[in-house]
Amino acid sequence: MRRRDFGKVSLGVMASTMITKSASGAGGASASDFPQTPGLTKYVGQFVLDSKYEDLPQEVIDLGKKSILDGLGLALAGSRAESGPISRNYVESLGVRDGKATIIGTSQKTSPRFAAFVNGVSIHADDYDDTQLAAAKDRVYGLLMHPTVATLPALFALAEHHGGVSGKDLLVAYHLGVEVECKVAEAISPRHYLDGFHTSGTCGPFGSAAACARLLRFDLLKTLKTFGLVASQSGGLRENFGTMTKPFQAGHAAESGVVSAELVTLGWTAAEQILEAERGFFHAYGGSYDPPSIMGRLGKPWTFLSPGISLKPYPSGSLTHPAMSELARLIEVNNIQAAQVDKVDIGANHNMVTTLLHHQPKTGLEAKFSMEFCLAILLMERKAGLGEFQDKVVQRADVQEMIRKVNYYVDPEAESAGYDKMRSLLKIHLKNGNVISGRADFGKGSPANPMSFDEAAVKFRGCAEFADWPRDKTEKIIAFVKSFDSAPDVRALTPLLSSQKG
Repeated sequence: MRRRDFGKVSLGVMASTMITKSASGAGGASASDFPQTPGLTKYVGQFVLDSKYEDLPQEVIDLGKKSILDGLGLALAGSRAESGPISRNYVESLGVRDGKATIIGTSQKTSPRFAAFVNGVSIHADDYDDTQLAAAKDRVYGLLMHPTVATLPALFALAEHHGGVSGKDLLVAYHLGVEVECKVAEAISPRHYLDGFHTSGTCGPFGSAAACARLLRFDLLKTLKTFGLVASQSGGLRENFGTMTKPFQAGHAAESGVVSAELVTLGWTAAEQILEAERGFFHAYGGSYDPPSIMGRLGKPWTFLSPGISLKPYPSGSLTHPAMSELARLIEVNNIQAAQVDKVDIGANHNMVTTLLHHQPKTGLEAKFSMEFCLAILLMERKAGLGEFQDKVVQRADVQEMIRKVNYYVDPEAESAGYDKMRSLLKIHLKNGNVISGRADFGKGSPANPMSFDEAAVKFRGCAEFADWPRDKTEKIIAFVKSFDSAPDVRALTPLLSSQKG
């Protein structure tokens, strides 16, 4: 992989506090260091405007269908999360009841803005949604963001509100949104994430904005203004991982694209060069960026093709998945019983250890960012689904005892492997003195070990069952998504995703 020059600012400097001072005295890259890429935002806008369904390779379309099915299933499951009724009650308190957009998993209707928000929160509530991989070795664990949560809720809400949106129309807008947000995330300096920003909340809004602009058939000027406005709503901090605010950040990313597009429709103005400007997004949020990662790169290749997007096999932080996939394999092959285990050593790079920050979790949300819990529950239950990531399970005395047996540490081999891998080194110490070892860089569902559509459908059925969703509706949703590009109007999904009560 090529080395990337972030405006002549070393990664070591960016990973700590930027010490270069600009002429105004503010911290960050100086004007002379910041990359000059005139016309970048216009290039992105033109891509959104000009791309056609025929430009999408069939493989990209098929991969997108899996992620769309995944997102719909997670919206159903997430509607049952603790954040579900809170976010719905909030919308109810605003009195926004007159609308055509569905709050998935319920009978409630509201405006597109709030439907996008609530459904986005639900999709990300269980941290079970798809994830973008990064091509560059300087990226923390090679992972950037969750792409579907920012785009799909916004598009479905607008499609319901306006009507007449075909499956092909929505697929094009969805793929353009995913491509834009992923390339923006790929380009921004790694210090953006390292210093605490949550990329799904900061770069995701550009995906929502691009998708909404395309669906509403904006011209170039309106598209640029939508980017300018959505950039001012970009936000999200990693310190909130393991709380309801992480899915809030993702839901807000979906909502902000709708808000921006609707305001621009009414005549709102915003900067038209928001990405490349020296007081714009890349400078303010990253200090620098890598122009070749985005300029001329949209759709070349599509992110779904390379480096790829992963579907999650477990409802936990992606960094847990290589170790969990390998442990599940070792449990099956060796018939490991929890009572046999004396200790588990799990080595990883330091960014993985610090991101999975809950080493003694007490809640289901904290457990999603706890390698210790994820391995402990697999050993005890031989499964780790939505039912296992619940407060009452995490707080069980036997689970807490097993958590204390897991030693999660920084391993030199994993550290030297590079952050484009999630290298996980397992050693299971049995009470009889035997040690069972394993290692993995990626988990099930990654491009290296992808889920088929049928496997994604199995996951969808699990999410629907968790939400007590009718089986006939479940199967009809799967069939609809499989033939999404032939649908004359995506509103045919509405009754399948809506309930008669609640």
